[in-house]
Amino acid sequence: MNEVPAHVGIIMDGNGRWAEARGRPRTDGHLEGLKTARKIVGAAVRSGLQYLTLYVFSTENWKRTRTEVNFILGLVKRYLIAELEYYRKDHLRLRHAGDKAGLPAEIAAEIQNVCDETKDHAGMQVILALNYGGRDEIVRSLRRIIAEDKTAMVDENLIHAHLDNPDIPDPDLIIRTAGEFRTSNFLLWEGAYAEYYISSTLWPDWTEEHFNKAIASYSGRQRKFGAVST
Repeated sequence: MNEVPAHVGIIMDGNGRWAEARGRPRTDGHLEGLKTARKIVGAAVRSGLQYLTLYVFSTENWKRTRTEVNFILGLVKRYLIAELEYYRKDHLRLRHAGDKAGLPAEIAAEIQNVCDETKDHAGMQVILALNYGGRDEIVRSLRRIIAEDKTAMVDENLIHAHLDNPDIPDPDLIIRTAGEFRTSNFLLWEGAYAEYYISSTLWPDWTEEHFNKAIASYSGRQRKFGAVST
C-alpha cells in the first residue's frame, strides 16, 4: 500500500457547469474555482504533499469565447500578484508548465516574476499548467532536442530531460472533478503510470474533505507499474 503521494495533479473541471446550474455567468464559476484552488493548495500543504500541479488553462481552451478566455487570464494575473505573500509565508515555490511564449506578454512576465521570487522556497511546489497541453509539451521537448543536436539518438530519458519540468517526479495521483472520465491532454507523458481518482463533485464545491478522501483512496491502492504483485 502507498503512503501520501509525493505529486498530485488536478484537472479542475466543472466551473462553468457550477455557474450555469445557478443561473449565473460562467465567469462566476471560474472565480469560485479560483477560491477553491486556494483552499486545496492549503489542504495539500497540510497533507504533506511535495508537488501539486493544477490544470489552469489548456492549449485547447483558446477555443472558448474571448470574454471567458480574457476573464480566466485576468484572474490568473490577479491571483499571482495577490497570493505572493501567501507563497512567502508558507515557503511555497511556484512553477509553470506549458508554452509561455503563447501567453500574453504581461501574463508571461508575471509568471516569470513569481517563479523567480519563490525559486529558493523549500516548501511544497505548486505547478500551474497554463497554456499547457500534453501533446504540445512532447512536441516542444522534441524541438529542443533537435535545436541542440539534430543527430541525437532520441530515447525516453532524452525526451524526459527536455520536458517543461524534468526535475519534478511524475505524478502519483491525478484527480479529475465533475465526473468526467478523460485525460484532456493533461500530463500525458508524466502521467503514464499515475493512479486516477474521479470525483462527481464540481470543482467549486470541492473542500479539504474531498481532497483528503482522494488521498486516502490513493493510499489504499497497490501500484505495480506493469509488474505482477508478489
